Amino acid sequence: MCRCWGPSWGWVPCTPTPWLLLSLVCAAPFGLLGEETRQVSMEVISGWPNAPNLLHIRAVGTNSTLHYVWSTLGPPAVVLVATNTTQSVLSVNWSLLLSPHPHGGLMVLPKDSVQFSSALVFTRLLEFDSTKVSEGASQPSGKPYPPYSLAEFSWNNITNSLDLATLSAIFQGHPVDESTGAFANGSLAFKVQAFSGSGRPAQPPRLLHTADACQLEVSLDGASPRGNHSLFGLEIATVGTGLDCPSVKELHSIDDEYAPVFQVSRLLWGSPPSGFMQWRPVAFAQKQQNRESALPCQASSLHATLAYSLPSSPIVQAFFGSQNFCAFNLTFGAPTGPGYWDQHYLSWSMLLGMGFPPVEALSPLVLGIIAVALGTPGLILLGGGLFLLLRYKQHSEYQSVN
Repeated sequence: MCRCWGPSWGWVPCTPTPWLLLSLVCAAPFGLLGEETRQVSMEVISGWPNAPNLLHIRAVGTNSTLHYVWSTLGPPAVVLVATNTTQSVLSVNWSLLLSPHPHGGLMVLPKDSVQFSSALVFTRLLEFDSTKVSEGASQPSGKPYPPYSLAEFSWNNITNSLDLATLSAIFQGHPVDESTGAFANGSLAFKVQAFSGSGRPAQPPRLLHTADACQLEVSLDGASPRGNHSLFGLEIATVGTGLDCPSVKELHSIDDEYAPVFQVSRLLWGSPPSGFMQWRPVAFAQKQQNRESALPCQASSLHATLAYSLPSSPIVQAFFGSQNFCAFNLTFGAPTGPGYWDQHYLSWSMLLGMGFPPVEALSPLVLGIIAVALGTPGLILLGGGLFLLLRYKQHSEYQSVN
């Protein structure tokens, strides 16, 4: 359910176009244990002439609701909200949201039901010249080119890309100023996908997900680099938690069945976590996304930054007002090895969710290998012991003949 506001008609129900209602299996955050299903709707919010892209994902449980609001009004951004009621709704005041001071233009009602809220903003596309990078260089990614501000991109109408069969939608864009011609045959895409339960996607890095999370796949396809060995990256900002930044942790595992790396990186809001961003430090230089096209993904440290130094997101301002921000960079690839220059393609995936992040467990394949590795020596010892026991028994029963 969603309400919109206009100057002539006031608060009225929004028209979701299109929508889908599913029963999803999920884990319940915030101590609301025992829930096995959620009702999830995915809708494009309209109600304003030539309304910008505003995608609302709403997941209702027994006594809680999760909201994800994605938009390309300004740079691509998402607002995450969790409430302790099944009746919470998204309210959009379009005239306020589109004004120079949008605070109050986006709300989840009732306000006192909100248990957690945060946001991510994808502010800039970065590019580096890695041609003359040497070991130990102060800029390991290379000399930076002027970044592309994602607030100055033109985006497609998301209604045309909404796929109800896969519960996905694609925000696809290119710079408004095409004077350089770099994006004449290319685009930057943000694919948002919800899931109908726990599992893994078919393609690497096969991040484990639940219905409490969305997956975002960022892909750069066909854009002309400004150098022969350009590395690309993303600048990402999040709302700070008080005076501190969210924590970032790295987890290591011996299970390498699902990705070409043994590591998972997490950005966690709160302690214990109320929300998370999770990814494997790997990107891909081919659409097939296999080990041969895998690229390293380096993340800078998370640091506090001033809001005016970042491209602003109207939906984040509308929901949070004035806030502290923390930002970090992700860089994809290395000066040597496969890279964007091979096929002019790059993709990277992450999970974004509320509650505790999914916990990776050892796969059946790895468990089988461990069982064989540990069981074989045990069988050898057992067999050797039985052999020695039988030999000793035969020897003890032997009687000498005079």
